[in-house]
Amino acid sequence: MKAVTYTRTGDSDVLVLGDREEPRPGAGEVRVRIHVSGVNPTDWKSRRGSGDAELPRPQVPNQDGAGVVDEVGGGVTAFRPGDRVWVWDAAYQRRDGTAQELVVLPERLVVALPDDVGFDAGASLGIPALTAHRALTAYEFAPEQLAPGTLEGRTVLVAGGAGAVGHAAIQLAVWAGATVIATVSSPEKGELARAAGAHHVVDYTESDTARAIGALAPRGVDIVVEVNVIANAELDVKVVGTNATVASYADSPGKTEVSIPVRPSMAKNIRWQFLLTYTVDERAKAAAVRAVSHALADGALPVGREHGLPITRYPLAETAAAHDAVEGGIVGKVLIDVA
Repeated sequence: MKAVTYTRTGDSDVLVLGDREEPRPGAGEVRVRIHVSGVNPTDWKSRRGSGDAELPRPQVPNQDGAGVVDEVGGGVTAFRPGDRVWVWDAAYQRRDGTAQELVVLPERLVVALPDDVGFDAGASLGIPALTAHRALTAYEFAPEQLAPGTLEGRTVLVAGGAGAVGHAAIQLAVWAGATVIATVSSPEKGELARAAGAHHVVDYTESDTARAIGALAPRGVDIVVEVNVIANAELDVKVVGTNATVASYADSPGKTEVSIPVRPSMAKNIRWQFLLTYTVDERAKAAAVRAVSHALADGALPVGREHGLPITRYPLAETAAAHDAVEGGIVGKVLIDVA
């Protein structure tokens, strides 16, 4: 079978397309024929590592993907060959990601994909949607698992509403009944945030952002899904209400420390939640998978430019270019056609 691997960390030129022996599923495992592989920032960051270092064995990149069950191991009853599925965390602490034709995964990392949902949508879930769900449920008064109406009456601010996580956060928050404000850096990105479902959009390059958000949420924002807490901490403190949560899921290139206004945070009882999807508690992650599956079945997580998430495609042989596009900050979702 065809697979992309790398044997040392570094620039994208370490990625090599070659042939590998087809894996076989063991007990409790599912073999999936990947049709589409999704690329996320953590994929190129893991590949780059902290410098040029040899790996003990070849690594297949990419955590997310979608395809069809090809074979199941002993004890697997939830799936059978031919089932359409999406997968998550495929390469986390494992050597087999989704940039290959066949991948064997533990059953819990494989999720049914509704017949009316395309592989593009399935491959765009994983890290972005599960991260967004955890950010939204980090709020003290949110349930562990989102569902329609569970955020009714709440106001959510999504910083970076045109990004993959921001897109999923908008969709999930709207599905759960929240009023959503998105911040963006251009009119074009504003159009994408609106297409995703944001009720209000603020271009932070053209306005007094705190004043604009305050006018839209006079009692304060309840939940901030934050893409750049280092730059936005002071803004977040200004616009949130009492007992709000700021959930930060990303950092800034070259910057590792954030200055948080302590006294104002105390006055508002603000919860600062930092999160990395890989190390989220297993119960919370399972709840996120269930909620995302529910939202997907409800038609709440579509992708494509018309839905606020433009798709850029690459063939498997150009996985390096796909990684470079994500590292370069391309707007939308980068997908790799594997099958």
